[in-house]
Amino acid sequence: MRVGADFQDGVCRFVVWAPNHRHLKLVLPTDNQHLSMDRVGGGYWTYTGEGFESDTIYMFGLDGKEVKPDPASHYQPDGVFGSSMIVDHDSFRWQDRDWRGLEIKDLVFYELHVGTFTDEGSFLGVIERVKELADFGVNAIELMPIAQFSGKRNWGYDGVFPFAVQNSYGRPDDLKKLVNECHLNGMALFVDFVYNHLGPEGNCLNCYAPYFPETSVGRWGANLNLDGLQNEGVRNYFLENTLHWFSHYHIDGIRLDSVLSMHDSSPKHFLVELNEYVKRYADATGFKVHLVAETGYNVPALLAPLQEGGCGFEAQWLEDFQHALFALLTGEREGYYKDFGSVQDVAEVLTDGYVYVGNIPRYRRRKPGESLRWINADRFIVFSQNHDQVGNRLKGDRLITIAGFEAAKLAAGIVLLSPYVPLLFMGEEFGETSPFLFFVDYEDKELAEAVRVGRKREFEHFHWQGEVPDPLSMETFEKSKLDWQKRYSERGLNFVSYYRMLLKLRRRHPVFKCQPNRQIRHVQVQDDVLFIHKESGNEKAGIIANCAAQPVNYSFPFEDNAYIKILDSADCKWAGQGSTLPFFAVKGDDHHLLPFNFAVFLKDSKEGKSFN
Repeated sequence: MRVGADFQDGVCRFVVWAPNHRHLKLVLPTDNQHLSMDRVGGGYWTYTGEGFESDTIYMFGLDGKEVKPDPASHYQPDGVFGSSMIVDHDSFRWQDRDWRGLEIKDLVFYELHVGTFTDEGSFLGVIERVKELADFGVNAIELMPIAQFSGKRNWGYDGVFPFAVQNSYGRPDDLKKLVNECHLNGMALFVDFVYNHLGPEGNCLNCYAPYFPETSVGRWGANLNLDGLQNEGVRNYFLENTLHWFSHYHIDGIRLDSVLSMHDSSPKHFLVELNEYVKRYADATGFKVHLVAETGYNVPALLAPLQEGGCGFEAQWLEDFQHALFALLTGEREGYYKDFGSVQDVAEVLTDGYVYVGNIPRYRRRKPGESLRWINADRFIVFSQNHDQVGNRLKGDRLITIAGFEAAKLAAGIVLLSPYVPLLFMGEEFGETSPFLFFVDYEDKELAEAVRVGRKREFEHFHWQGEVPDPLSMETFEKSKLDWQKRYSERGLNFVSYYRMLLKLRRRHPVFKCQPNRQIRHVQVQDDVLFIHKESGNEKAGIIANCAAQPVNYSFPFEDNAYIKILDSADCKWAGQGSTLPFFAVKGDDHHLLPFNFAVFLKDSKEGKSFN
């Protein structure tokens, strides 16, 4: 059952699920009208009328006791406590008729937060940067959650109207303009969705039906009612929500937050049903649309095919990759970094994907010889940092601030030339050092204080020193905005040029592209140096990465004929100290590696000179 307000040519059909109410009314505040709705099967109520206009505001009266916004509202112009608004989705003139989407394996993601990406903090502000990002070399923007939340600033994981765009970011057509602009520039657009909980302020769903039973409580409060009494309407609500964004906004994919926290004991888990639903939509429309899982843990069943009893997700964020790389480069060993820290961990994640498998309490290191090679490389999305690993630090500091300029360049090389699908976090491509902090904008003072206390408690496992920035402060929010002036500074231009070269290598050489077989022939480890030998067809490449803050001497390990250097992070043109590595390298030659030096060699490359 399609829920919400479906508007076409002046006719609007309102549908709301309220199985336990005796009578509902459609309330039109502007005209002070209260129109009785009809009860239909399954606990749904409907009203269909003519003469409506787009932008008409409305609410629902529940048993004559209270008036609430539409739980499936498409727009809340006055925020979470105001009226809902009818949206005319057919009036937008799309220009992307030839767009059918991109394959996951071909993507380079760029994650951003709409409110802090530009000074404007809006969808229209992001549009101004789309062409620049496309020219730079990324082809998929991933927005942190944009569903309506309380207040004007928030990471977005506290949304309470899953069908509505955040009003402080713009109107529905503004998001469509952004998607349209992305597609015209050959870019996909993904959005983070949160289906494991809703935010604590402005959530009116339980006023209508048992969406969140008090008897089932998870990490962020009451769990979704996916398997209790009257769960059918809850499941339908979120299934319809997914198709709402695909069909009305033409988005290309969804990253689902913390899927393993979604409790469901039904014979068919909601995640399975959701993947089936989306695949049917893709088959019917011919569009390439994607579902990506974020888990925090590695459970292979999430990626297993539907026909084999798995959930059927197309890809997952590979947290092990970030944890292994970050712990090695920074020396941090607390919190989720406590099980990582060796160069062998990085070698293992590059060749096998998972270092650890299982969810709590079965979380364990993958056993030697335990092969998960059936999980192709294009099923993993990797990064050296993202909103979580930056924003959930005490000071919101980025990798470049913690480990330095050279370490950040090395991390970029390992991510962008990995066998997996890479993701960049906004600003890292120009060496942004401004923090990305946690911020909210709640009205309720008790709730605000609870958030402050909760943030302090979250950092106890890391033993970081210092005061926790006030998440309610406007200053905290303003500090988290990107400083685009750094993008055009001398160092910023050097950094962008270095990233651009890595992306160029990835595009032009099959050996660096994401392919199912990972293209890695072998990975050797010597002290803190990684030697990665890659092969694709007749093309062979050698990557050398000194993951230590000290210089080292090594013997060139790659066999066959001479290799030609095509990238060296220590080159002066990348603001390095000056390369110590030769242009030609042969097995057995002794060389000197600078701290955090990252270098790439191609065997007998005729194109080597063109990259220097």
